[in-house]
Amino acid sequence: IMRELINRLQLAQEKLKSLLAYLDFEKLQKELAALEEKTTDTNLWDDPQSAQKIMKSVSDKRNEVESWQTLQNRIYDVLELAELEDLSFQAEITKETDAIEKELDHKELQTLLSGPYDKGNALLAIHAGAGGTESQDWAAMLQRMYLRWAEQNNIEATVLDFSPGEEAGIKTVTISMEGSYAFGNLRAEKGTHRLVRISPFDANSRRHTSFAMVEILPEIDDTNEVEILPDEIKIEVYKSSGAGGQNVQKNSTAVRITHFESGLVVSCQNERSQMQNKETAMKVLKSRLLDIKLREQEQELAELRGEYKKAEWGSQIRSYVLHPYQLVKDHRTNHEDGNTQAVLDGKLNGFIEAYLRSPHNQ
Repeated sequence: IMRELINRLQLAQEKLKSLLAYLDFEKLQKELAALEEKTTDTNLWDDPQSAQKIMKSVSDKRNEVESWQTLQNRIYDVLELAELEDLSFQAEITKETDAIEKELDHKELQTLLSGPYDKGNALLAIHAGAGGTESQDWAAMLQRMYLRWAEQNNIEATVLDFSPGEEAGIKTVTISMEGSYAFGNLRAEKGTHRLVRISPFDANSRRHTSFAMVEILPEIDDTNEVEILPDEIKIEVYKSSGAGGQNVQKNSTAVRITHFESGLVVSCQNERSQMQNKETAMKVLKSRLLDIKLREQEQELAELRGEYKKAEWGSQIRSYVLHPYQLVKDHRTNHEDGNTQAVLDGKLNGFIEAYLRSPHNQ
């Protein structure tokens, strides 16, 4: 058994070397050193906004570098102990080897999240498809699923704006997802989600198919990334309304922004003040405009490669079948889970991981 543990640890050491080479770890260390050098500049805080960005970058990079170094040291230490072949340490070594392998798998997934926005926050929007109450109820089920997922994965979820359904559910909802790698993980969820079930709204208990679209946008704070001039938009204020139509605020605090060129309309009614709602709505608008820009770039590349396909409502990414059998299946990766209730309660990491490891993520 001790020899098997040594082999596992040597494999872990090799895997770590490959990941560090893939990451260009030396370059990462040099970038950290360069940023740390900037923090010693006596004029750093002359521009507080720039200084805060530098300090955040230092903190993020330092955490990343240190976490890889810690893992490297853990493997070295436990391998050294295992090579003594002292059986009194076998249980301890087994436990640490299991933990190291789990951590390495997690780190490997992180290397797949290397896009420019992957480490940051996300905006998640759900839109009910055609089909009235059925689809609006399905959109509400998806909202609950993503809020549960966020709770289980240390992601802070805040509902920014919603439009309630006529009888049940929601027409649309926009949720801010704040946390490490929120966008990188959630972009696996972008697309059309299909539900097959016996309808609770059908007196004859017939089977219905419902659709909802999930949008995932990178949340951007950098104003230089997308510039919006005052004459390019129209800003309106109105009263916030809660589910069921009750007024949350007596004052007109909700904000709606229309962007003329793109035709985009965004709104926010979550914050207490009109100013906060305006800032949040602007952030959502910038994220939507950035998403359009990124999609146009992807389309150009795909057309050059001759592989462009227009995304249509019909091209669902995942089906949730509750009747006549129970199964959630992702059509891109073929990953499936028969425990539909667990998935609808937020157990999505298996689907996310399968997507990140698939050719669709390349």
